Amino acid sequence: MEPNDDLPNVHAPFSAAEAKQLGLTSEQLRGKGFVQVSQGIHRPTDWDFDFTEAARALSAQSPGAWISHVSAARIHGLVLPPWLSDSAELHLSKPRMLPEVRRTGITGHNVLACPDEVEQVGDLWISTRARTWLDMARILPLPDLVCMGDQLVRMPRPEFEDRSTAFATLNGLWKLVGRHSNLQGIVRAREALGLMRVGSDSSPETLLRLAMLDAGLPEPELQISLWDRQGAPSADAGYRGRRIALQYDGAHHLEELQLHRDRRRNKAFQDAGWTVLVFTQEDYADGFKEAVLRIRDALKQPLKDPAITSGFASGG
Repeated sequence: MEPNDDLPNVHAPFSAAEAKQLGLTSEQLRGKGFVQVSQGIHRPTDWDFDFTEAARALSAQSPGAWISHVSAARIHGLVLPPWLSDSAELHLSKPRMLPEVRRTGITGHNVLACPDEVEQVGDLWISTRARTWLDMARILPLPDLVCMGDQLVRMPRPEFEDRSTAFATLNGLWKLVGRHSNLQGIVRAREALGLMRVGSDSSPETLLRLAMLDAGLPEPELQISLWDRQGAPSADAGYRGRRIALQYDGAHHLEELQLHRDRRRNKAFQDAGWTVLVFTQEDYADGFKEAVLRIRDALKQPLKDPAITSGFASGG
């Protein structure tokens, strides 16, 4: 783009209304400094594509519509399978009484949505996280839909996140599903809700639990605290009655400080007579097949009484 002191300093796509606010003339918009994306939307010629900025401009030029589906999931930071996580698709939803979306390269949807299912984030209109999860029920396989749902209902940890409440509740999601009994994907949404649990901190933890259930293993308890006090070591999942702790250690667990913490955590459980099974990205990659076998074997072992193991008591 050639230098032009008369052009405002614009770094992102903008709508027709925003062009007027910037004082841009029709002649300037047709010049070398800008490219027309579609009707009513322009971008700087030298702009590097940014998904959120593109969605914001589309929302600004689409009164009554909102960003939805995969696009909303990306902007909200919801967990998506690898084949969708970097998707550049732009999805725009409108109420059914409005005309269909007719923009090249934009996926349009005409839907029924209640007012509380759409929100404004800054100057971007977007489906709420809960409604986004519901819309994704027609797209995602069941395990991935459960992963996204578990992300919504998990309780945040204040030391890691600047929020104190979950994005959604199971009860609230059931009510949402009840509003839209004829929505495409609603059967899968109901099935996913039946499998969602509060306490899963990551997709691998959810997928491990689902693999265990598919294999016929008893459903584990989530986020088991070794002692009933703040700061106690905890396990991602396990069986308290059997003293079996299950830990999924992802990539960040390879850092030296985290490795030290993990060793202390595992030793605390082991000293209390627990069997600790640790799973990694390799287990995730093979669908937790080997993990399920290890858990099954652990469940077959007789329960260890720490008093007997230490020699202070005799087995009867």
